[in-house]
Amino acid sequence: MRGFSSMWSMAEPTVDDLPAAADALEVAHLDMESIGDGDVREPHRHAYHELIWVRDGRGRHLIDGEPVEFGPQTLTLIAKGQVHQFERAEDVSGLVVRFDDEWLSGSRRWLFTGQACTALHAPDGEAVRFDALLDLLGEEVERPAGPASAELCSHLLSAALLWAQRWREAELEGGGATSTDVHLHRKFLETLERDFTTNHEARHYAAELGVTTGTLSRTLTKLTGRTTKQLILDRVLLEAARLLRFSDLSIKEIAARLGYSDQFAFSKAFKRRRGEAPLDFRAGHAR
Repeated sequence: MRGFSSMWSMAEPTVDDLPAAADALEVAHLDMESIGDGDVREPHRHAYHELIWVRDGRGRHLIDGEPVEFGPQTLTLIAKGQVHQFERAEDVSGLVVRFDDEWLSGSRRWLFTGQACTALHAPDGEAVRFDALLDLLGEEVERPAGPASAELCSHLLSAALLWAQRWREAELEGGGATSTDVHLHRKFLETLERDFTTNHEARHYAAELGVTTGTLSRTLTKLTGRTTKQLILDRVLLEAARLLRFSDLSIKEIAARLGYSDQFAFSKAFKRRRGEAPLDFRAGHAR
């Protein structure tokens, strides 16, 4: 399975991947009259990144178990490896863009850092243009391949992601953050995604970013309401929950994979945050 990490080799079969013919990029129409209690698909993982653009309608996702409400003219970003479920939908129409890592430039990777996020609302006047941009991308994907096809698709997708980045940064700055704060937050997320399995210390991330631990923690608290250490632990335990649900690794193996030399320290941290021991969590989410 292309783009499928070996760490998930023992995962349950409900993993969505792109069809081989999609060439690692796919644009699909989203049309759902109603999703309710009787026809909700089981949670599933994505072996690709996904943009879900809702033109009309409303509903709710569950992303890594966290509820994410969406309405008209909203964009939801789902990272490769996240657990997703459409929990509710009413008269939803829009587009879904699915793509592999090769289409994601380094400067936009922070948008897909494995953390659940709220749906981004398109600012007034921008929804129509964004919608047209995704339509253009969809048309280009469907065209017979030519010498410039891949390059054009890459530029159109990059433009869509730049819009998403601008909306996300405007959302953060609207909460009182400066552009410097937003930049530091973005670089922290990129570094955290790279290092969370090997380093859990706030001072490591501050050193990597060239700031003091105090500056980093104050900035992150301003933007997220959580300190550096809390955000690191959030990311580690999010991955732990995925491994407990979607792999057959033992608790000792999961602890080692996430940078714990002692499985009991891992179990204690997991229970303190999640309210139940790892084995109880796994049993409660048995497939």
